[in-house]
Amino acid sequence: MSRLRVATIVEGHGEVVAIRILLERIWREIAGGEYIDVLRPIRRPRSKLLRPGPEGGPSVINQDEVSRAVKLANLTLSNPGESVLPSLVLILLDADSDCPGELAPRLKEAGEEEGSLFDLAVVLANVEYETWFVAAAPSLTDYLLLKQHDVPTEEAELSPESRRSGKKWIEDRFKVQKYSETVDQVKLTARMDLRMCRNGSPSFDKLCRELESRARITAAD
Repeated sequence: MSRLRVATIVEGHGEVVAIRILLERIWREIAGGEYIDVLRPIRRPRSKLLRPGPEGGPSVINQDEVSRAVKLANLTLSNPGESVLPSLVLILLDADSDCPGELAPRLKEAGEEEGSLFDLAVVLANVEYETWFVAAAPSLTDYLLLKQHDVPTEEAELSPESRRSGKKWIEDRFKVQKYSETVDQVKLTARMDLRMCRNGSPSFDKLCRELESRARITAAD
């Protein structure tokens, strides 16, 4: 049986309300998993976990804060009142100006510095969580007023990540009311086409692959 419990560490209020729906959808629709229990997210602002690098360089990791967050995630997964399931600690942050391929391994190493009781994965949304909505924009026309050049074609020049499209792109095309992370992120997460997003966003593909690998492992147990 492919079953999993996940303790997530996120940075924004929007992700706090959206992450459960996102992981549940990926687990069932992409990874083919049976059951996933996403615990209440642990929110840590990016400014606590990371500091700007010198002279605009890569962000500097705050080891103490990352360790605290991972320890708290371990504690929630170790709750004796919960059923025993294969478990995962997932750190999900925006990459912003950092290179995900450079920062994610360093964050994982920092999270494992003092030893983690559970499996640990780090995924950075490149550039922002909203970039994943941009990658799936044609499936979100109930919320977005797309322009002709927004619709991807076979000759599409650049991915949303390469164009560095994110929250501002969504705000500029959002219908009727102003886009709100805490109100609208969960709606878009529930509606977006996951496979379309995966095809257009390497960082979303990374998240899918992390869950797919756990689904295969837990199914084999």
